[in-house]
Amino acid sequence: MKKTLFAFLVGVTALAGCGTTGEPAAQPTSTPAAQSAGTVAWSTCTGLTGADGKPVTPDPAVECGKVAVPLDYAKPAGETIDLALIRVKATGERLGSLVFNFGGPGGSGVDTLVLAHRAFASLGTRYDLVSFDPRGVDRSAGVACGGEIDKLLESAVAADGDRLAKEFAAACEKDSGKVLPHVGTVNAAQDLDRIRAAVGDEKLNYFGLSYGTHLGAVYATKFPQNVGRFVLDSAYDPAVTFEERAVIQATGFAQAFDAFSESCLAQGCDLGKTGDEVEGTVEKLLNGLKDKPLKVGDRDLTYGLAQLSIITPLYAKATWPMLEQGAAAAIKGDGAMLLSLADSYTGRKPDGTYSTMMTSLQAITCVDSTERPTEAETAEINEKVRKVFPILAADGSGAACAHWPAEGSDEAKKIDATGSAPIMVIGGKGDPATPYQWAVSLNEKLKTGVLVTYEGEGHGAYLSGSSCVMRTVDTYLLNGKLPAADTSCPAN
Repeated sequence: MKKTLFAFLVGVTALAGCGTTGEPAAQPTSTPAAQSAGTVAWSTCTGLTGADGKPVTPDPAVECGKVAVPLDYAKPAGETIDLALIRVKATGERLGSLVFNFGGPGGSGVDTLVLAHRAFASLGTRYDLVSFDPRGVDRSAGVACGGEIDKLLESAVAADGDRLAKEFAAACEKDSGKVLPHVGTVNAAQDLDRIRAAVGDEKLNYFGLSYGTHLGAVYATKFPQNVGRFVLDSAYDPAVTFEERAVIQATGFAQAFDAFSESCLAQGCDLGKTGDEVEGTVEKLLNGLKDKPLKVGDRDLTYGLAQLSIITPLYAKATWPMLEQGAAAAIKGDGAMLLSLADSYTGRKPDGTYSTMMTSLQAITCVDSTERPTEAETAEINEKVRKVFPILAADGSGAACAHWPAEGSDEAKKIDATGSAPIMVIGGKGDPATPYQWAVSLNEKLKTGVLVTYEGEGHGAYLSGSSCVMRTVDTYLLNGKLPAADTSCPAN
């Protein structure tokens, strides 16, 4: 749900990963593409992992299945790939299925729903809660790129960052060249309609968070007649350029860091006595890691990894204490907490392998845009980021999409859901990753949107703990009652 930041980091500054995926990527088959309604063969789930990368055993209500979809929608009778699905059956009188995309692009909906479904228990009384690994992600022909992710993470300060970006792109083409041209959001939206049919629903009921709002908006643009009850939480406007996205997100994270500092100071902060001191302490910590990474067992907490570990807790107010504790510990020589935060963000598992989160995100980001910033243009964008929020700047990075082996398309940037049922769009005033202005602009582009404003902090309003947001969303999804225009929910 929080990976929109990486769309900035990867797409613009090449803070990306080239690494093992932990399991081989699924390969296209020659199975016919036709998928009739209600034909998912649900069964017991296997091979699921938790947030710590360790295996988890889901409760009996959780089932897994798959849907075959065309690799290339221009050749619907050609090769197919299998999309991995997961379902938590409704506990009460069933309205249908509610399909989730929790964000990314590149996040596994299968693994996330196992961990998150209890947070949506009220919706699970009437809906089968369904999620999936989108094409190019983990079990759904996940993009593999060989090598080690850590190398490219370190490129935030490497003189040869552009060389690493080229090597990464070449490795992706070698390992996943057949899939790369077909992993974009437009194809994923067509997959969503196959999933709708496969679970037997006439209309798609959908809950998208972060990048999931982009996917939902594209679906509503392509299939307005099939839109059921739609919620787009922490909305992203895909029309922004790489540069605009970078500067807007830097502004959002700068504001979130200021809010964190204020909260930290109010409780007695280990990082300083003023807001400027807190920010200066963190910058000094990061800059010191450029020349001298901090040893954590047999690994290094590098500047690039520490950047991610500082940004990660800013996504939710509940995790702000982890930033203070982790940074304070690292200053004293213990980087374990910060490294753990970075690992949770990059999808690193205890055995040193990675999910496809980083590689999938890179692939989808580059295919979803015709923009191909050069190394010089990327450096200019980075300088603009530095002026807004130095902690997010990434020196010496390469131009990731400039070397990408698959062509990009701007089709996923064009949003107009005219003719669809009303769509609820939620934006948070204190959201660092998908700032509020994107909710406003996406709502306008949809033409059928109803905007709900959350006045509080954090990324993901429904999961913020706001009873107002939860009540508003549940009333719509369960009873079909939309809120009044310009509804606002207070901060918790």
